[in-house]
Amino acid sequence: MAAPAGLQVSGVTVRFGGLTAVDGAGLTAPPGTVTGLVGPDGAGKTTLCDVIAGLRRPAAGTVRLGDADLTGSAARERARRGIARTSPGPAGARTVRETVRAAAARHALTREYPGRTARDRWRRRLDARRDAGPRADAILARVGIAEYAERCARAAPPGVALLTALARALTAEPSVLLLDEPWAGMPARHARALEVLLRDLAAEGLAVLVAERELEPVLGVCDVLHVLDGGRVIAAGAPAEVRADPRVRDAYRAVTTCRSTAGDAPRRAGLQRAPS
Repeated sequence: MAAPAGLQVSGVTVRFGGLTAVDGAGLTAPPGTVTGLVGPDGAGKTTLCDVIAGLRRPAAGTVRLGDADLTGSAARERARRGIARTSPGPAGARTVRETVRAAAARHALTREYPGRTARDRWRRRLDARRDAGPRADAILARVGIAEYAERCARAAPPGVALLTALARALTAEPSVLLLDEPWAGMPARHARALEVLLRDLAAEGLAVLVAERELEPVLGVCDVLHVLDGGRVIAAGAPAEVRADPRVRDAYRAVTTCRSTAGDAPRRAGLQRAPS
């Protein structure tokens, strides 16, 4: 993977017409940590993730990776520098293995290689491209979906599809891994495996940033939490401290009711009661 580099986001503001979706938000995601970005629906999490990935230009604020200012750079340049965001694979009849292999081959052709001459660098690039298949298999095994390698990617179960997106992101050898609601619809078996994997990746020096709607899924995996509400960071710190913060509880109590996935009965999206 790329040399460890931390992410620093400062004073980001995003407006849609007269609506301010993100209002001066900032966070840090240091190497070797799992950082959480949490907030109720409409808090601005996805918009802030889009800014970090280079998919949306902010009205104000900066995005830095290590010593490099990436604020004005395009998404492709940020990916080349080491920011990887999970995203669905292209539609088609490719298998899970073919989808991940294509991502590995693409990275092999676009990354920078050391070498005294252009010929040396090109030879290294071709060698890396030939290694795309074994590399894809190794990553599939690591994320725990090798058994689905020959399944059609677009027909894979939701949990497998999410982990396929993670595998594609890991082929880029990132220094920052950005995941947007990775546990949504994921079976318990894959969810537990993902928690372990994220902790392992952080232990290897990766900066992992996880955006989630609820606090509960990230309490056991994140080192630091940032809570976003109304486009602003209202709390940041250790998970236990953030969970007990009155501002965080108030933010979740104010969320409008949403329908339960089990039926038409409304439920309130928010904090669960802590064990006594």
